[in-house]
Amino acid sequence: MLGDAIIRFAHNIIMPKNQIIAGLDIGTGFLKMVVVRKNNRNLEILSQATVPSFGLRKGAVVDVEETAKNIQILVSEIKKTWDRKINSVFVNIGGSHLHVSPSDGTISVSRADQKISHEDIERVIQATRAINLPSNEEILDVFPREFIIDGQAGIKEPLGLSGIRLEAKVLLLRTFSPYFLNLTQAVLNANLKIDDIIPSPLAAAAAVLTPQQKELGTAVVDIGASTTSLAVFEEGGLLHLAILPIGSANITNDIAIGLRTEIGLAEKIKKEFGNCFLGKNKKSQKAQDKKKIESIEKTTPLVFSQKTLVNIIEPRVSEIFELIQKELKKIGKQELLPGGIVLTGGGAKLPKIEDLARQHLRLPCEIGVLQRIKGLEKDPGLATVCGLVLEGADSDNNNRNSDGQGIWAKLKKVFRIFIP
Repeated sequence: MLGDAIIRFAHNIIMPKNQIIAGLDIGTGFLKMVVVRKNNRNLEILSQATVPSFGLRKGAVVDVEETAKNIQILVSEIKKTWDRKINSVFVNIGGSHLHVSPSDGTISVSRADQKISHEDIERVIQATRAINLPSNEEILDVFPREFIIDGQAGIKEPLGLSGIRLEAKVLLLRTFSPYFLNLTQAVLNANLKIDDIIPSPLAAAAAVLTPQQKELGTAVVDIGASTTSLAVFEEGGLLHLAILPIGSANITNDIAIGLRTEIGLAEKIKKEFGNCFLGKNKKSQKAQDKKKIESIEKTTPLVFSQKTLVNIIEPRVSEIFELIQKELKKIGKQELLPGGIVLTGGGAKLPKIEDLARQHLRLPCEIGVLQRIKGLEKDPGLATVCGLVLEGADSDNNNRNSDGQGIWAKLKKVFRIFIP
């Protein structure tokens, strides 16, 4: 069965892609899919759907069959508005089991004329993978930070330059192998092929960051249901990535406990009345007024004040930003990101959340606006799934312009993952 999965995966990568691109966001709270038609660089939305997600815990697939069943339900919803078969998807991988670690490698340049070739770059990148890994971990991807030629550091593009000794400093993206295999098997069991697997923070960043922001130094904070992810970019490349095991579902749980109500009603209260701040002007004094909401179980209406609700929500959101601050301190970027913080994910819809982020992180903060997909720009909760189709559209261009390098790189990645 594993061999069939490899063949199906590899066959899909090699075959020429048409202009239909589907992104599948597998999250703990919801599964989301967006299908677009690509026309040059323009993307036309053909269909989108969201269904509740079951079978995941903290962003990781723990029940393959349950997840596969819900993916099939999601595909059925897509077909209600776009009656064609979806063959393959770009899918995300999330969860706090994902983490990065620095590594480096060194080789001697192979050509007699000492010109650095594609093969040299591939060999030095491969050398960075030569580290001791736990038996249940895999290297999912490698992100070059800089190349060093004969002691000259800070080189981003070494191809064609001359030298004897080539070094690379990279970030290795590592994953827990069983969760990775669970994810791939769930998608394959739903009768879908996999175009590529993209880390959730990078997909979200693809949707909301411009090349200028990545060059300047910007962090994307994606607040999902059960995890919050951080991706920091500088000089055009990935500087740091972290996924924290806390998200907007924790806020819902806090409301349920604080107001002594059921989870469903707590989620409704969060969406209708949730806020991160009580203002100090006259208009905001109305926030002290009592709120009333009908119980889902048709019992006595629940009555609470806006102040009480803010006092429940604000500490949990503050905790999230304090954890983000700790991650920024690890890389020496606290208060040192000119591009500031871009907030995405369903949790970013909380009113005043960007104000609370500025207070804790002491950086410019804004809600992410989705790029290049008209009609969805103002929904930060769709950042990851839209980033998947954008990555798919861009990788299609890269594969056509890479003389096959991208295709074979993907094949090597596939076989490396599935070989015991």
